[in-house]
Amino acid sequence: MPGTREIHAYYGHGKGKTTAAVGQAVRAAGSGLKVLVYQFLKDNSSGEREILGSVPGIMCLPGKEHVKFLSRMDAAEKAELKKENEKKLDEIGKLCGSFDMVILDEVLCAVNAGMLSLADVLRTVREKAPNTELVLTGRGAPEELIALADYVSVIEARKHPFADGARTAAREGVEY
Repeated sequence: MPGTREIHAYYGHGKGKTTAAVGQAVRAAGSGLKVLVYQFLKDNSSGEREILGSVPGIMCLPGKEHVKFLSRMDAAEKAELKKENEKKLDEIGKLCGSFDMVILDEVLCAVNAGMLSLADVLRTVREKAPNTELVLTGRGAPEELIALADYVSVIEARKHPFADGARTAAREGVEY
């Protein structure tokens, strides 16, 4: 794919941000592009990783084997996770030029939760290799990032079983 690659942001409170990014990865790999995927705030057990890792052309950068919900972490665990996230973002920045597409899943959630600095993410976006398409997902997108992005998709929840209490447990293969 000739020319400068662009920046995508999929964000909002609706279901489907990761699903959209995974679809983008499959589309890119199906067209012969090399894709790197990293999931912030998630461990290596998410359902999409199983299939993505088996698709030729897609590499899932490994994260921690087990990641607790932030609400269940103490201050020391959060500090360790933040340090690890910063290290991964730096590693991804160095690898970026070797891939046609890089997906930073839940990177915006990591920023919003204080587990990654916005300045570091913006630096990564600004310094990305020109031959790399960059996809970022998460709940909220800061205005600085929206200004840099070429594609901005807001995923809005209109109705969800969790909201009205009809269901409280996430289902494997659907919500995770």
